[in-house]
Amino acid sequence: MKKGKHRLGVSETNLVNRHLKLADVHTSRIALAISEIDEIYGIDEVSFDESSQMLDVAYDASRTCIDCIEDILVKHRIKVSDDWWTRFKEAHYRFVDQNVKDNAEHVLFSCHNVPPHK
Repeated sequence: MKKGKHRLGVSETNLVNRHLKLADVHTSRIALAISEIDEIYGIDEVSFDESSQMLDVAYDASRTCIDCIEDILVKHRIKVSDDWWTRFKEAHYRFVDQNVKDNAEHVLFSCHNVPPHK
C-alpha cells in the first residue's frame, strides 16, 4: 500500500489495511467487484493478487468498514475463504473498524478547557 498522499475522504489517522483470502475467484467477477469497491467513499486503494487469491484493501475505517466490502463481494458471487484464520481476521477487522469509527465520533473532554460562552 502506498505512503504519502491519500484519496479524498481518507485520513492517515484512520487508515487501515485489510487482506482477505478469497475462494474460487473468476477474473471477470473480481474485476467488476474491484471497480465497485474502488468507488466507495473512504477507499484509498484496492488490489487483487491472483496467485495468492488475496484481496488487499486500504480504507478510512471512520468512513467505511469491512462489511461494506464483503457486501459487494457477495453481490458479485465472490466468496471469502472459510478457513479459521480468515474468519479470525474478519472478526478482528470488524472490531477494529468499529473502534476506529467510535473514536472518530468521540468528542474529547478536558476539565482544563474554558467552557464555551453562551
